[in-house]
Amino acid sequence: MSRIDRRFAALKTAGRTGLIPFVTAGDPSPQHMVAMMHALVGAGADLIELGVPFSDPMADGPVIQHASERAIAKGVGLTQVLGWVHAFRQRDAETPIVLMGYLNPLETHGYARFAREAVAAGVDGVLLVDCPLEESAMLQPLREAGLQQILLAAPTTAPARMAQLCSSAEGFLYYVSFAGVTGAAQLSVNEIAARVAEVRALAGTPVAVGFGIRDAASAVAIAGFADAVVIGSALVESLAGATDAADIVGRARSFLQPIRAALDAR
Repeated sequence: MSRIDRRFAALKTAGRTGLIPFVTAGDPSPQHMVAMMHALVGAGADLIELGVPFSDPMADGPVIQHASERAIAKGVGLTQVLGWVHAFRQRDAETPIVLMGYLNPLETHGYARFAREAVAAGVDGVLLVDCPLEESAMLQPLREAGLQQILLAAPTTAPARMAQLCSSAEGFLYYVSFAGVTGAAQLSVNEIAARVAEVRALAGTPVAVGFGIRDAASAVAIAGFADAVVIGSALVESLAGATDAADIVGRARSFLQPIRAALDAR
């Protein structure tokens, strides 16, 4: 059983909703990335979604695009990201880490090499926005190494396609709450609830919902029918401009703690 599987099993046993923060690796400060990751866990994160900076994103809204641009300008790439995961694992051997990004950095790095280095560093899964099921054969070295591919589903996913995704899902299925990019505020809770109920009936994995979740209220609204909530743009925005470790850690904690408390108080 993987770290992701164990964590969701523990959440189910405890009757808790998972909280998955997304941060862009290297932003706002490469030097304090590991400290920020530990702060997120201390504030209630159950898994961490670590965005690999990329220059030509498809799903990321302006906030995360700018964060990636800032990280790239500071020289952050896949090698540095794996190094931070390895450093994080020196103190935390249990919190699952999922890398979110695009195929190009993995293609450049080499899939087999990436698989070896990612597993050695302590990565648990990858969420690759531009890798549809039809192209996932190229990720076989990752699966053989033990990395789970986190798949995306959306309101526009056709029933037959949804059935394919649900049968192929590993770790958890990421349901995108609306057709758009990260950071937009278009939550229609009733529509999302109905769709997620259909997905959960088909999926053999937990279902996490992301996009448009910005605060405790929106997280609680989604938590009524999801196994986990993902919150990214609002967190990334709250961290922007912080420079020293104390400020970064403080912002991460002050943002996430009220959301964790609200989820636990449901």
